[in-house]
Amino acid sequence: MYKILTRNQISVKGLERLPREKYEIASEFTAPDAVLLRSHKLTTDEISDSVMAIARAGAGVNNIPIADCTRRGIPVFNTPGANANAVKELVIAGMALGSRGILPGIDFVSTLGEMTDGAEMSKLLEKEKKRFKGQELYGKTLGVVGLGAIGSLVARAGLDLGMEVIGYDPALSVDAAWRLPSSVKRMENIGSLFARADYISLHLPVLDATRGLVNGELLNNCKPTTRLLNFAREEIVDNAAIVNALEAGTLNRYITDFPAPELIGRDDVILMPHIGASTDEAEENCAVMAADQLRDFLENGNIKNSVNFPALALERTGGTRIAISNSNVPKILGHVLSALADADLNVIDMLNKSRDDVAYNLIDVAAAPATAVIDRIRGIEGVINVRVID
Repeated sequence: MYKILTRNQISVKGLERLPREKYEIASEFTAPDAVLLRSHKLTTDEISDSVMAIARAGAGVNNIPIADCTRRGIPVFNTPGANANAVKELVIAGMALGSRGILPGIDFVSTLGEMTDGAEMSKLLEKEKKRFKGQELYGKTLGVVGLGAIGSLVARAGLDLGMEVIGYDPALSVDAAWRLPSSVKRMENIGSLFARADYISLHLPVLDATRGLVNGELLNNCKPTTRLLNFAREEIVDNAAIVNALEAGTLNRYITDFPAPELIGRDDVILMPHIGASTDEAEENCAVMAADQLRDFLENGNIKNSVNFPALALERTGGTRIAISNSNVPKILGHVLSALADADLNVIDMLNKSRDDVAYNLIDVAAAPATAVIDRIRGIEGVINVRVID
């Protein structure tokens, strides 16, 4: 029976993916096998020695101590793309709100509660509506920075709206490239994109290379009519530089899902309370994907969508499976295979992959290994942990 510790309210549809005959799920365990969470800020002290994996029902994992998990041989899973459509739809709404006087118009109408004459109200609205005139998205240029699961959907939506779409992503994967329509023009550098786009939508993770990426120097490339949208991560934008650009007239509007004190109360900023993925469908999709990945790892040792371990999946062909994580240094796998050979254990199938400083191995052997064999493998220098999966 696997014990799954939940640190947030997880969608029932996700929890249903973990059958009750194999899984016990609760918000309190002294020795859980895995942790399933959303936005809870997980500290190192909360991760007991029994934890084998952590799954985040969402894309961002800055609430999880990744480096410590890697050191301890704990894969951390996320759910890229599960909330992509929800974010895409809010980006479209953000572009509309940043282009038309929708919010000021709504605020104006809300002040007319004491009017009782319909004809008089219509006359007033006809007179005042010019105050809320804006511009259309059709024919404008949309720049998408980051062309992954969400960015590619935003790019496609821009094309559907009749916009010219340009994109920039220095780390574009093959899978992401296949998702992109051929009419999306790739830009060679981010400065050129900022100089050309009427609307810029950010879809980047928080990395050392992206933290504070949108700064004063980059914003100086913008046209005075440019609208910038950030529904990715707060840390990739320098808010002080945003305020300076707005006041200098080098940026027209900033629409973001990440409010900050220095942005409150500005007419040229539209703030939302971090609701990009706040839909029933997105929460369900994230929970289902997280639960499925967690189950496949616990039951089979397979890894998909881990942020710190290599992707690896090996079909079950019988026998007993041994999952081993180790430092990514030479000769460790050879020592492991020698230990199995010395115990006359025949290897049926195996797969080995590495990522940065960690390597991961799945080895199927014909018979269950004795405790002494597993202890010998654990004792090999560089081995982080060993798990036997029946």
